[in-house]
Amino acid sequence: MVDRLFTDTHTAAESAGTLSEEWATRLGLSTEVVVGVGAFDCHMGAVGGQIEPYYLSKVMGTSTCDMLVAPHDEVGETLVKGICGQVAGSIIPGMIGMEAGQSAFGDAYAWFKQVLSWPFANIIAQSNDISPADKVKIANLIDTQLIPELSRKAEALPVTESSELAIDWFNGRRTPDADQTLKGALLGLHLGTDAVRIFRSIVEATCFGAKSIADRFVEQGVPVKGLIGLGGVAKKSPYIMQTMADVMNMPIRIHKSEQTCAMGAAMFAATAAGIYAKVEDAMEAMGQGFEKTYEPRPEMVAIYAKRYEHYKSLGAFIVETKH
Repeated sequence: MVDRLFTDTHTAAESAGTLSEEWATRLGLSTEVVVGVGAFDCHMGAVGGQIEPYYLSKVMGTSTCDMLVAPHDEVGETLVKGICGQVAGSIIPGMIGMEAGQSAFGDAYAWFKQVLSWPFANIIAQSNDISPADKVKIANLIDTQLIPELSRKAEALPVTESSELAIDWFNGRRTPDADQTLKGALLGLHLGTDAVRIFRSIVEATCFGAKSIADRFVEQGVPVKGLIGLGGVAKKSPYIMQTMADVMNMPIRIHKSEQTCAMGAAMFAATAAGIYAKVEDAMEAMGQGFEKTYEPRPEMVAIYAKRYEHYKSLGAFIVETKH
């Protein structure tokens, strides 16, 4: 296969050429318009979100894409095991780009929301005793208020070492050590366990899964100095982000932009067109900055450190029983 592959690679900060006459005519543009080399959406999102060396940029939506950049000379021959990829120039030209992620993040919350919505979908929505207008109101309430209300109630719960525990592999495990055949789990359920407690355990599990990614980088000799939060969950859920900061025991900065992928593409385009000498200059000039920082709470860091050890033990048990 190697004989049939290319040998030269190009970064998104470079020009691939100019717009063809056909497309210039169709778009009403000039054939002098520079066309930049493409890249993955999340990689451009990390640039739009002003990624920094050794800061884990986390695009948090239905799943996550976790990205880290480091200078060539500092990475050396280090090859991080069990992540999704490690490519020179894949995020910022001149640096090594590393990518990891979770197979389910927001999707785990959406799954639980769907479970709780079963009565509406199968009883209320089919009832002839409820008007169509009321059904629409109920559907809107469930859709817009269920997760925020669960978050509000979960935030008020005391966290103990023996609280309900979950594993976040509802859609398999992407990082570290990809295995899409693994399944999620809930442990420690009792007759006092309600929807709020289960939701909290799922939130904690997604944060524990995020910590396992950061731990893998550190174990392999690549430090993680801090976190940058991007995407829908990062901007919409203070409870989840505060839990993330507590579990990871490091601050997480939330970027202002709601369109970091588009902003990153614009930064690369401006660089490819020669407006900026390098993409870091474009990031500095065009970046929108950060709107909030969540700091870890020492009292929660201690209890989550113990619960994280339980999470790892339960995960190891699941892997072992699968085989």
